[in-house]
Amino acid sequence: MITTTKLIKHYPCGEGQVAALRGVDLVVQTGEFVCIMGQSGSGKSTLLTILGGMCHPSGGSVEIDGTALYSLNDNGLADFRARTFGFVFQSFHLVPYLTALENVMLPLAPLKLAAAEKRSMAADALARVGLAGKEGRLPSKLSGGEQERVAIARAVVNRPAILFADEPTGNLDSATSDQVMGLFAELHQSGQTIVMVTHNPDNGRYAQRTISLKDGLVM
Repeated sequence: MITTTKLIKHYPCGEGQVAALRGVDLVVQTGEFVCIMGQSGSGKSTLLTILGGMCHPSGGSVEIDGTALYSLNDNGLADFRARTFGFVFQSFHLVPYLTALENVMLPLAPLKLAAAEKRSMAADALARVGLAGKEGRLPSKLSGGEQERVAIARAVVNRPAILFADEPTGNLDSATSDQVMGLFAELHQSGQTIVMVTHNPDNGRYAQRTISLKDGLVM
């Protein structure tokens, strides 16, 4: 599903450059749950943004299910990203004045579907994450764990081929983190391909495979 070859990313720093990634070779199979672990500054979030089509690499290549990701033009890349990927971030990025259902419907806006079908798809996604009956609640009326579940529902409402998660439990207490990670495990068991970045070793035990990054290199 994912193949990277000699992936390099440099960022400008003063008159020079800083190497965030220094030649990463990576393969993720369809249906795998892969955890990318590393301390702050290891390059793991940079790697995730490149895999997700949000940041062009300085060198090397990314292939997603046979498509050379960064050979696509800007419009093609945006369309591919919207159709193929789902994203869950540490900050939930929920729109505060929209209900849980309306937040989950956001990725469906560009699709040529009837409003009733979009609402049904969003309701189904909320049910998958255990929030049936809370479709009409605003984010402020949900707990932190429930807000994260809404964010996950929004990420999977399009049934993406790959779900990317960047520190998905970073703002949650340990008990709620375990509940959210259990949800990721359930999604994986249903066949979802997941790539998760974390510095928390407790989260890594839910994954099928763990990859360690240090100083921009796979260890």
